[in-house]
Parts: sequence; C-alpha cells; structure tokens
Amino acid sequence: MKKTKSISITLLSLILISACSSQSSKNNTINISGAFALYPLVVKWSEEYQKTHPDIRFNISGGGAGKGMADALSGAVDLGMFSREITPSEMEKGVWWVSLCTDAVVPTISKRNPYLDSLKKRGLTKAEFKAIFITKSISSWDALLAKPSQHEISVYTRSDACGAAETWAKYLGTHQENIKGIGIYGDPGLAEAVSKDPAGIAFNNTIFAYNINTGKKQPGIELIPIDINENGKIDAEEDCYNTFCDILQAIANGIYPAPPARQLYFVANGKPPEKTTCDFIKWTLTEGQAYVKEAGYVPMSDILVKQSLKKLNAQ
Repeated sequence: MKKTKSISITLLSLILISACSSQSSKNNTINISGAFALYPLVVKWSEEYQKTHPDIRFNISGGGAGKGMADALSGAVDLGMFSREITPSEMEKGVWWVSLCTDAVVPTISKRNPYLDSLKKRGLTKAEFKAIFITKSISSWDALLAKPSQHEISVYTRSDACGAAETWAKYLGTHQENIKGIGIYGDPGLAEAVSKDPAGIAFNNTIFAYNINTGKKQPGIELIPIDINENGKIDAEEDCYNTFCDILQAIANGIYPAPPARQLYFVANGKPPEKTTCDFIKWTLTEGQAYVKEAGYVPMSDILVKQSLKKLNAQ
C-alpha cells in the first residue's frame, strides 16, 4: 500500500513538473506572422534579442500583412507584422498597434526592358502609373514614348492580401483589388517574375528590390523613377534610385513620396497581455532601433519612438 502511494505521489509530481515546464515554455515563446516587408528585420531583432535573453523563443513566419492582421486578431499569434495603414474597420475590431520603422514600395521593371534608358530619363508620373496598373488606358511601352505600339506591358501584382499592394494602390488613389495584372504570391516571387520579363512592370518593398549587403539593385531588377513634379524628366533631386542608401535617404528626407513610403507596425488583438511580448516590443523601440538601418529600413524619429513607448506603457 505504501509502495502504491509512493508511486502515485511520484507520478503526480512528474505531471505537475511537466505542466509547469510546458506553461513556462509557452510563456517564453513569442509567435509572430505577417508582412514580408518586416520579416527580415524581425528575424534580425529576434537573433539579437536572444543574445541577452536566451530563454526566449520565437516562431516567425511571413505570409503577407493580411495574414498578420488576421492571425493577430484571432489570437493565433502574439504579434502580427503589418505594412500598411490601419483602417477604421480594423480599429473597431480592437486592433492595437505600434510603429516600428519606415520603408517604401518602389516601381520595378526588368533590366532587359528595351526602353530602359528612356524610362530612367523621363520617369513616369502618378497618372501614368495609374493608367498602367488601374485603368489599363496605357497598355504598351511604346505608347509612353509616342511610338507605334509593339511591346505590350505585362503588369504583375500580388495575389496575397498585402501591405505593399495596398500601399502602392493608395498612392494611385485606390485599393489593392483594383490593381489589374498577373497575381504573384509574395514579394520574392513578384521580384523574380518582373526580373525575367522584359515587358514586365511591378512594385516591390525596397528590401526585395535591392541587395542590402551590396547596396546594388537585385539581379535583373531596375526601378522606374517617379516624376514627382510631372515636368517630363527626372530632375537631380528625383534621381534617388541608384543605390539602396540613396533610396533610404530619400525616404528619410521626405523626397520620396508617402505613400508609397510608409510606416511598418506590430499589431495585436488589444495590448499584448504577456510581459514577455511587451518587453520584446520595448526592446525593438529602444536598443533594437540600432539594427534598423543595417537591416535595410529607416529608423523612427525620436518623437515617433516616444509615441510608441507611451502607447506600450499605457494601461
């Protein structure tokens, strides 16, 4: 009888220890999903954070801003990575968010485009981009240059609900669903598709248009300058696409328009209840900002950092 009682107590102890260990592991794991635009930076942050917080684990996955928002609101993840403005309907659902950094969406074409030199000199106006992506009233590259129509434009867009497409569409005065083109999943896929098609045009987050290590454009990719003042040519101050540093500086200085420049966010279903998650967010807004620029983004101003910290610290 004593032996049976001893075994029962031992088993109960093991069950309790296992349950406590499982709960501790769950509390020390931060689950994050969402925007491809923010994914590389969040991975970098997680790696740096674990150097001083080795007990914290991360599960990070892409999938687009739409997935990040849906997962966050449903409680499937602790944080969603988000890359467009929060809508009133999302606010009504109780979404909580903090700004983290800034980047931009840029118009991309193939290096093999037969009119590349002319396009880089004249650029395209907002109205011309809209005529290509939205109304389809311009359907050939030749029409842009007042030449006989020979080369049809192949328009590529994102097939997944994403911040890049919505931000590009907002720049053109509409929404993602109104962009007409061949749907491609994800930022890497979109960049690959346009790089291989001499007649193609698309849009990409800056970190997928440039190699952040070399500062050069990705193989096969070129950017079409935006003719901001619509004078039919790219002036010196508008010519900000040669290197990754050039475009980041233009975003930081406000030379590159917003949109398609935009802030990037963490979102959640209400303020995260777990101290583990809140501590990580606080770190990204303080020590973590030191890694923003090297990861290929524009750090937030001191004012925006204070605003985000105030929101995080609010009860």
